Amino acid sequence: MINESIIKMHNDEVHTDENLVRRLLAAQFPQWKDLPIQPVSSSGTDNALYRLGENMVVRLPRIYWAVGQVEKEHKWMPRLARYLPLAIPVPLEMGKPNEEYPWHWSIYRWLEGENLNHENLINPNQTATVLAQFLIALQKIDIKDAPISAEHGSRGEPLITRDEATREAIHSLSGKIDTTIVTEIWESALRSSAWSYKPVWFHGDMLPGNLLFSNGRLSAVIDFGGAAVGDPACDLMIAWSLFTGDSRNIFRSMLGVDDATWSRGRGHALSQALIFIPYYLNTNPAGVKNAWHAINEVIADYRADN
Repeated sequence: MINESIIKMHNDEVHTDENLVRRLLAAQFPQWKDLPIQPVSSSGTDNALYRLGENMVVRLPRIYWAVGQVEKEHKWMPRLARYLPLAIPVPLEMGKPNEEYPWHWSIYRWLEGENLNHENLINPNQTATVLAQFLIALQKIDIKDAPISAEHGSRGEPLITRDEATREAIHSLSGKIDTTIVTEIWESALRSSAWSYKPVWFHGDMLPGNLLFSNGRLSAVIDFGGAAVGDPACDLMIAWSLFTGDSRNIFRSMLGVDDATWSRGRGHALSQALIFIPYYLNTNPAGVKNAWHAINEVIADYRADN
């Protein structure tokens, strides 16, 4: 979806606009400097997106913590793409920092599609099946030389690494959520057995905003900035942010997830949503709405199991 401007997500983010993109193109990729440039509306928080012509998109990190994603994606996306059953972004060029913009940036091939959520998902059972197949394929990819979660601060680490931030978020939402049940769910997830198998590839930010649908069918997975190898439980977040009932059961069954991994995944879903809401409350209404939904689904699911 095209929007009139890029909404600011962070107090200290770097400003971007169409004029900056055109100047960067003129200086580094002049063959594309005269193509139409349009800002792209997105609930993504790390990068600003600008559609370039019909077939490309310019992607610029908004905030310092997203900077390392650029080189990682350029290195690994082409390697991962050949093994995956759905489309993923294809990097075309990497831009360099200059006096106007401080970091590396990217030009990708444009992927057609739209984001769907739990309210307008057309075929949740089919989506659950296709997404599970995608994650199974991702987990089977060779991890040689892959980025290790422990070295990149990604979500593939033990849940305890998120404990302080999660508890702070619970406290900040006091009066808006049932802090007693939410704390109980979080502590239950923390007690779950750790991942005891070999590390595998995970996406790291498996949320509705990173899935594209064409004609109602899941067609692409985007934003691999958090991808690494470690515990794949974090990729189960989507089970509570997009699926419910039968579709959630299908998703779990196809992945063959054990109880401990499922509990850790539920913990990741809860943690992500709790931390997201107070930070993005006034800047990302779509993401906040989805986070509230995920919290409610986590609570209902936990109560059903207990």
